[in-house]
Amino acid sequence: MDMISDKLKLDDIDRHIITLVQEDPNLTHTQIAEKINRSQPTVGMRIKKLEKEGILQFQPGINFKKVDLFLATVEMNTKHPNEILDMARFCPFMLNAFRLSGTHNICILLASSKIDKLDNIVNYHFRSDPEVTSVSMNVVTEIAKDFILPIDFESEEHSPTLEEGCGAKCRYKIAKQKGLTAKLE
Repeated sequence: MDMISDKLKLDDIDRHIITLVQEDPNLTHTQIAEKINRSQPTVGMRIKKLEKEGILQFQPGINFKKVDLFLATVEMNTKHPNEILDMARFCPFMLNAFRLSGTHNICILLASSKIDKLDNIVNYHFRSDPEVTSVSMNVVTEIAKDFILPIDFESEEHSPTLEEGCGAKCRYKIAKQKGLTAKLE
């Protein structure tokens, strides 16, 4: 077994099932069973166990390799990384946020149909924040493999500006007012 399999406690059958599902998520349990020479109930039980453990998930979303949307990464150094991670839970433009160990301590994935919206989000929330010491936004120009992520269509209802962000409709501001955000550092 390799290191990933050891860490996830996967045997050859689990690895084979995951590989087949990743290559073609539409395969039936019967088709998988035929390919790995196991019974359909065995495959069904294995998939259910892998899903319950959170190892195998089926991710609905938009394939960013095939759509004409702007995808950007934003890397920054901030004195309040938990607040940025919390913001990503509510902001419809932020697909996800990651705490990093390297030069920057946060990386965010942003998406929109308009690049100026992304720029305004970055300028309003990060570049104007004195707690953020550096910000770098890069627009993704090419994606090597299919890249499926859920997208929040409510982002199209927002027209962020440098002065007001998303304004009164900002879901992060609303969540903060309602006390739904995590305690800040």
